[in-house]
Amino acid sequence: MQFEQLNLIQPIQRAIVDVKYTVATEIQSKAIPEVLNKKDSLGCAQTGTGKTAAFAIPILQLLNAQAKSNTIKSLILAPTRELALQIEESFQLYGKYLPLKSLAIFGGVPQGKQVAALKKGIDILIATPGRLLDLVQQKIINLSSISILVLDEADHMLDMGFINDVKKILEKIPTNRQTLFFSATMPKAIMKFATSILNNPIEVTVTPVSSTTQQVKQSVYYVEKKEKSALLIHILKDKAIRQSLVFTRTKHGADRLVKQLGKAHINAAAIHGDKSQNARQRALGEFKNNQIRVLVATDIAARGIDIDDLPHVVNYELPNVPETYVHRIGRTGRAGKTGVALSFCDQEERDDLKEIQKLIGMQIRVKAEIKNGRDLMNIQ
Repeated sequence: MQFEQLNLIQPIQRAIVDVKYTVATEIQSKAIPEVLNKKDSLGCAQTGTGKTAAFAIPILQLLNAQAKSNTIKSLILAPTRELALQIEESFQLYGKYLPLKSLAIFGGVPQGKQVAALKKGIDILIATPGRLLDLVQQKIINLSSISILVLDEADHMLDMGFINDVKKILEKIPTNRQTLFFSATMPKAIMKFATSILNNPIEVTVTPVSSTTQQVKQSVYYVEKKEKSALLIHILKDKAIRQSLVFTRTKHGADRLVKQLGKAHINAAAIHGDKSQNARQRALGEFKNNQIRVLVATDIAARGIDIDDLPHVVNYELPNVPETYVHRIGRTGRAGKTGVALSFCDQEERDDLKEIQKLIGMQIRVKAEIKNGRDLMNIQ
């Protein structure tokens, strides 16, 4: 189904055109009309299926139609900081022409900046359960005006022990609300929980992408986190690599990496949700025209990139959702051409690598193990 068939308002259609979306994925074409009809939804789908857009786009349209007020109207619960940031970037990207504000909050960092942003007024809050409860208990956040609730990757929240926190949060949210529930798997405990909080939900199940093309030569470097930028710079000394699309998890990480590459005299630009449309198009145009060698992108921003002859992809940081890896490396090896996909895996990402290899059904070849700068000298 074409996005233009989904009865979306003009500002959202304009944002979708900006990111070059044309055909809706299966979960988007099924879920968006139901969410717009204010139906509860139960989705079994991974992040790599286009799930975030399936709930973010209709939520933006529904909230835009509500009377303006300085209250939080929609809450999206996510199990990890990385996913919360990705969801926030999606809302900002699809809602860039709407007067709605979104914010991601999560633990592990001082709360000051998050509190300051909350005090300015937020329509859409994306949160990990622990930090949210903490700020609710401090009376910094009031959840009494929530009209749309999303539980994303509920199975991960169960695995990470968040369900009791989620139940506490539910006690503070109006029962007269629309609830959207997404999970990669549906074990009995998750299904029981879902049915207890949903009202006659529409069920949507989507099979995630799970295979990689044989045209892409895949390999991985085991590397300490602090050595990743040095490794990338060392690899890019090879002038035969004329173009490289490099993936980071966050927009802040993308900007930081571009600065590091610049210091090494490697022409690079970042593309992510904080960049204006003109800046994004300029960076993409310069990349396509070989004016810059390296484009550093977050996953959401890279979805609008379509380059048939892209030779080289680097996973500077491994995604924490295996399907995302498949989408990333699918940017190369297109139209019958061959491509190279390199991944950098630090100690904290070893489990992510195992899940990726389980999904694609193969062991990715290890090229080298980098512990310090001296090890770089032995890399071919």
